[in-house]
Amino acid sequence: MPEGRRQGTLLAFDFGTRRIGVAVGELELMQAHPLTTIRAEANDRRFLEIAALIDEWKPVRLIVGLPLTLEGAPHAMTARCRRFANQLRGRFGLPVDHAEERLSSFEAGEKLRESGYNARGAREHLDTLAAQIILRSYFQQLSTTLPDACHVPSQAT
Repeated sequence: MPEGRRQGTLLAFDFGTRRIGVAVGELELMQAHPLTTIRAEANDRRFLEIAALIDEWKPVRLIVGLPLTLEGAPHAMTARCRRFANQLRGRFGLPVDHAEERLSSFEAGEKLRESGYNARGAREHLDTLAAQIILRSYFQQLSTTLPDACHVPSQAT
């Protein structure tokens, strides 16, 4: 992330071949919230829905979850997510970062079950919650690489 750009809205995506979960967050507050699920399988329709979200939220950056094996190695879905990120960058001219998403869908499912959702209700919210977890992971990564990203140095009195 460029130095000095610590404000603005981010949209995060949990890319899937059938659905794309979307979350929204604010850099200044480093908070993430589930937003919506894009259920279209055709790329044209997906990108129309993403364009509408970008128009509405005016993000300064997009985040795409990057799935890896438990050992941290890429697999078939990793390449598809990189391609999706490149398509976002090319179509919308916004910076796109990746955030590690190992087990984000599993964690989202666990949280939903703990909240009392049945399997069908959990499935309805799974992708947006996974996108929120991805965005939180990105914020955590930012706060460790840019410690002053969310803290203003205290002044001696």
